[in-house]
Amino acid sequence: MSELVLLAGLFLSAFSSATILPGSSEVVMLGLMTQGIGLWAIWTVATIGNVAGSVVSWWMGTAILRFQDRKWFPVGPEKLAKAQGWFNKWGKPALLLTWLPGVGDALSIAAGTLRVHLVPFIVLVGIAKGLRYAMVLGGGDFLGVDELFN
Repeated sequence: MSELVLLAGLFLSAFSSATILPGSSEVVMLGLMTQGIGLWAIWTVATIGNVAGSVVSWWMGTAILRFQDRKWFPVGPEKLAKAQGWFNKWGKPALLLTWLPGVGDALSIAAGTLRVHLVPFIVLVGIAKGLRYAMVLGGGDFLGVDELFN
């Protein structure tokens, strides 16, 4: 497969990982390391895709809070209340925790419901997601993941 196709797959995996859809971007990233794709390319595509997915969750929060009592609503009332509580207590810096599994989606949606402006949202989420992916790639590089499968 061409590098472009593989990176497009990574983008989609990272995007879906930051939404209510399932995704496994970390596994895909480590797999791409075994294909000889540069770490910077992997990191950049994964980070952009994951932040873009978080923006979708933020947008959902701005648009669908009125549907929070519906069965299909992506975040339960307890998680949403907890995430909104984080914002009331910590403010925008709570977005630095959007990298956490389970909590990150709720925080992104809560940011939308609380009308956090998009630019600071993107900056803080970008820092959080970028650092997480840097750690994953750094760990994979340290452990020699690319050499294990070659």
